[in-house]
Amino acid sequence: MAKDTEKLIRQLSLISFLMAERRPVSALEIRQDVEGYAQMSSDEAFNRRFYADRAELSSLGIDLKVEKSSEGSFEAETYTLPPENFYLPAIEFSDQELGALRTALALLDGEFAYAEPLRLALQQLSWGKPSPLSAPEHQSVRLAMTASGGGRDLSQRLSKIETAIFRRKTIIFDYYTMGRDAEERRKVDPYHLLFRGGQFYLVGYAHERDAVRVFRLSRIRGKVGYSSKAEHDFQRPEDFDPRAYATRADWQLGETRDTARIWLSDRIEWLVRRHLGEEVGTIEQADDGVVFETAYGDSRQLVSWVLGLGPRARILGPPELQEEAEERVRLVAERHSSAMELAPPDTRRREEEPEDDGNRDTGIRPERFARLVTLAGILIETARGGGKLDLRQLCETLQMSEQELRQDIDVLNVVNFGGGSYVLYAEVQGDQIEVDPEPYGDNFARPARLLPLEAKALAAAIDLVGEHLPEGSLASARQKIVEALGRDPAADGLQITTAKGDDSEIARVVSSAIAERKMLEIEHYKEDEDEFTSRTLEPYQLLNGTEGWYVHSFEPSKGQTRSFRLDRIRSARVLDETFEFREGVEPDVQGWPTTGEVPTSETARVWVSPERARWAREGRRVVEELRDGSVIVELPFGGHEYLAREILKEAGDAAVLEPEAARIAVLDAAEALAGAVKR
Repeated sequence: MAKDTEKLIRQLSLISFLMAERRPVSALEIRQDVEGYAQMSSDEAFNRRFYADRAELSSLGIDLKVEKSSEGSFEAETYTLPPENFYLPAIEFSDQELGALRTALALLDGEFAYAEPLRLALQQLSWGKPSPLSAPEHQSVRLAMTASGGGRDLSQRLSKIETAIFRRKTIIFDYYTMGRDAEERRKVDPYHLLFRGGQFYLVGYAHERDAVRVFRLSRIRGKVGYSSKAEHDFQRPEDFDPRAYATRADWQLGETRDTARIWLSDRIEWLVRRHLGEEVGTIEQADDGVVFETAYGDSRQLVSWVLGLGPRARILGPPELQEEAEERVRLVAERHSSAMELAPPDTRRREEEPEDDGNRDTGIRPERFARLVTLAGILIETARGGGKLDLRQLCETLQMSEQELRQDIDVLNVVNFGGGSYVLYAEVQGDQIEVDPEPYGDNFARPARLLPLEAKALAAAIDLVGEHLPEGSLASARQKIVEALGRDPAADGLQITTAKGDDSEIARVVSSAIAERKMLEIEHYKEDEDEFTSRTLEPYQLLNGTEGWYVHSFEPSKGQTRSFRLDRIRSARVLDETFEFREGVEPDVQGWPTTGEVPTSETARVWVSPERARWAREGRRVVEELRDGSVIVELPFGGHEYLAREILKEAGDAAVLEPEAARIAVLDAAEALAGAVKR
């Protein structure tokens, strides 16, 4: 029998024994009566194994109560497992909340790095209710961008880092640093994981820098290892606040250099507030708009953001930041005013990264312990009802193969609660599972507490979907979960942030209209024209994409389907008028929501400087490598205004090569902006 299987049997038997006895028991009794301990050759071997099992159960959120005697010896200690330390407190979800949780799982299943622990967590929370995989036929929410692991290697790193955060273990790894174009060894105390803009990041104390730093997981090379064999290596500082990293702007992820003052048109003040929130900076009224003050560490990122806003924003100070903005706008204009001299193509074959087609194979497998406890509960519940279980249906519920299910049943059949008495006996007969109608114990007949990973998966799923479920609010369900657990799982090592702005208020209004099938009136901001338009819509679905959340709708006045970004909707209200669902209005989420390419888009060939080529390779479609280190990428665009903004955001490090009309549009935008930044 494998060591891991022996350990699982031993730990489950220990739990069952302590809960069956319901009295303090000694180490000697445990050694004699609990499966897996009696065979140990010496007191030293037992003591070492028993201590390790207690520590591992504690890491799973299951704490044994230890009572020491006045003698102070190990042999004189007694142990109990209070029911509240194992069972999940009852959570009374409304049907609406439970429906919303099930919908979240159905949306994320298979496309979420934490899909399996999420499924098991919902199995525990919806104990005795319909399968959490059941979902309404009509989907009112569609997801294009999800917190997937990004491939098998990245998922393995994610799993290792998860464990290191919980066990407070220092890790070592090789890291590719974009700014220096170098691969370097890193030794890090991992504090927190952050999912932001479609990527996982690690926030931790970097020993080489003697400071807290942020590492993108996709830039970690090779395996992640522990730096020592100690049980714990560090304590996370009490004043560390993971929310600060979730709410920072891109220009604030590095070490703070100075504070910028930026003038903003009053037409986009609301948009900046929605995108950045109060944590990023402060806004004060000015005669002709507002002044936004924000601390920054990366001047290029801040200049990029300001230039992307066009004439609606300009830098007021400090002087060196003004000068950098002016120089970068001048560079954009210069590179579009005449034909560029390009380096010759690099004919040397670049070492290509192996294509990662593991998008589906990204789920982190939860501890098998959680699956076994869940399975035990299902089997005991079936036995009490005197029924049988369908083998394939149970495999589907737990998302496991028949072979895995048979192995888990074999393990549970030898879990005991002392004296040769076993918790249950189940047997696979053909396509059914028969369970002894009189199981010897009911210790697993109630849902167990959520393991830290399960609780984290649940909170992450809720935070990922946010207030975008017409079926019911996830916020109230999340609050009940936090109260039952006694803590917020997001504080245990993972923060999810995906939207480019807080669109929760708009999402609630839109969700209400979708759920009630009522017409929706919105005030929509058209960024290209810098104007507001009023639209009356039939709202069908909320969907997320590479740029944020959208409401997918049918606009009767235009006679066509349209999708509007929620963060561009300044206000929304539900009308009294109802509508009937039309056929064929569902969006193709594998189309533009995932790729960002609308059907009518053109494609521009864009040169990217050697200094920024590394970033282009990571996020763009590179079509040619040049000998000086620069690259040519293809950039889809739906209009010249959009393309001009994207090139201005590159702050002089990119230039359109073709089509010619697009080059002229970028030049015009840069020249118009050049006058604005000097005012």
